Amino acid sequence: MINKLVDKIKKTNAPIVVGLDPMLSYVPEHIQQKAFAEFGETLEGAAEAIWQFNKGIIDSIYELIPAVKPQIAMYEQFGVEGLKAFQKTVDYCHEKDLVVIGDIKRGDIGSTSAAYAAGHLGKVTVGSHQYSAFHEDFVTVNPYFGTDGVGPFIDVCKKENKGLFILVKTSNPSSGEFQDRLIGQKPLYEYVGEKVAEWGEGHMGSEYSYIGAVVGATYPEVGKILRKVMPKTYILVPGYGAQGGKGADLVHYFNEDGLGAIVNSSRGIIAAYKQEQYAKFGAADYADASRQAVLDMIADLNGALQKAK
Repeated sequence: MINKLVDKIKKTNAPIVVGLDPMLSYVPEHIQQKAFAEFGETLEGAAEAIWQFNKGIIDSIYELIPAVKPQIAMYEQFGVEGLKAFQKTVDYCHEKDLVVIGDIKRGDIGSTSAAYAAGHLGKVTVGSHQYSAFHEDFVTVNPYFGTDGVGPFIDVCKKENKGLFILVKTSNPSSGEFQDRLIGQKPLYEYVGEKVAEWGEGHMGSEYSYIGAVVGATYPEVGKILRKVMPKTYILVPGYGAQGGKGADLVHYFNEDGLGAIVNSSRGIIAAYKQEQYAKFGAADYADASRQAVLDMIADLNGALQKAK
């Protein structure tokens, strides 16, 4: 699957992933009202509104981008109905030939980790049948449990030719409380990065490992360090746009071949119509605003990479 992701990044010339992290407040009123008219102001109605909102955005941008990243918490808050919307979103993105990164940030040990991996990346056995449940292509994983927690995910990835993005240095302000702690002469995130590179050596694609890393856009100097620590690791970079990251800050996350990183923007794209820059589109054309935000992000990143050559 890492080979497909790299190929699609090359073909689209768009090293970006769109975070499908919908809040109900992002969904235009006309979509909400239509869903509520059919299902009432219920969890089912909210889930339907989110699904229709996602569908409109996907239809508008799918040929421009290589991948999407639905954040499962935004769906789980609506219970079982929300998870149905998550599943519909994943399936529809696959229909559009998009790579799907399930942002689930799971992390546990033994059979629990194996169950998460089976549910999101692998198959479950029911009697004489096997089924894929959520069926993402990659998922995000919290490495706090060490190899005991990550190993079961890697085992499933090898069997299914799928991949991981492991949290190394996250974009949130308090990430340094643990991740920046010095152990000897190096911060903890460097040790995690070294371990990710080691895990990745055992599951390589043609150019890059199936085992990627999450490194936030808000710490560009850290990105520069970790790029050297993990030369064959694809880096998922959250924090662009709404959290302050800009293309010029992110060139060091990429290798000299222009590959090696994929930058995420979530509300900066899916709620673009709410921003002053894209207000002219209005709520009725929210998906067109999202499309323009994608085009602007592609131009920003590619412009920065060209200048850095």
